Amino acid sequence: MKIRGIYTPAITPLRQDGEIDWDGFAAILEHLVAAGVDGIVVGGTTGEYYAHSTEERLESLRRAKDIVGTRAVMVGGTGAIRTEDSIELATEVAGMGYDALLVTTPPYAQPTPRENALHALAVDRAANLPIILYNYPGRMAAEMSEEYLDRVGRSPNFCAIKESSGDINRLHMLARDYPHIQTSCGMDDQALEFFAWGAESWICAGSNFAPEAHIALWKTCVVDGDYTLGRKIMSAMLPLMRTLEQGGKFLQCIKYGCAIRGLPAGPPRAPLRDLNKDEKRSLEQVIRVMDRTVNELMAGAGKGGK
Repeated sequence: MKIRGIYTPAITPLRQDGEIDWDGFAAILEHLVAAGVDGIVVGGTTGEYYAHSTEERLESLRRAKDIVGTRAVMVGGTGAIRTEDSIELATEVAGMGYDALLVTTPPYAQPTPRENALHALAVDRAANLPIILYNYPGRMAAEMSEEYLDRVGRSPNFCAIKESSGDINRLHMLARDYPHIQTSCGMDDQALEFFAWGAESWICAGSNFAPEAHIALWKTCVVDGDYTLGRKIMSAMLPLMRTLEQGGKFLQCIKYGCAIRGLPAGPPRAPLRDLNKDEKRSLEQVIRVMDRTVNELMAGAGKGGK
């Protein structure tokens, strides 16, 4: 399976009472399809899967597939602490007709590379779908090491990896030593570097509310190979990317970014809390300047969207 383009890990809008806003969820998905993203990830970190019950996760997956259908590549998240739970999710996702799975390291357990690989291979056997690995040691407390990649590489289903370690040397290693596993940008403030090293996809939470800017950078670099313009777009986007990757309130910023655009979002689920007034004001300014600058750059270059 070829993983190419902008893939959005969709948010899960909540009502003020903390329950899922299903109408809002449908609106988010329709917004992403209309914006022209290539794929939608349901049940990723940005979707707050870790704060949802199994029933809520399955309902989100079912509804998303029913709404989107085949209008975008659909990727179902299987992250869980227990392997048995990941297998159950993967089996359900396969039955719903999803195109691929997102497979993470089980958090908190800190498995060895062998244990972690056996977990992924068990999920693979249960669903037999293309798999995008998700390397995020900052949250999972264990890395998908070279030993891990060698072990899971025994199955052809492991076709891509979302690399979110922030370690640029990992990008070099993946590009040089594992070219058969497609590398997808999972660290927003390194997007330009990922594209320069051959990544053809970007799984980016910010595309929930700013798909146009993310598509513009991807297209300029990956499709057009114009890294002169790409650096200018990246420079315009860096304040937002730094806010997201280094500000400590990633999800809250994504949800408020959606609210700024008039999209349903609601609060994050506890224990997380909304941004304060100063943080909201700062994010509004960052997004406003980014949108204006990227639009001016694309207009000046005589380029439109995808």
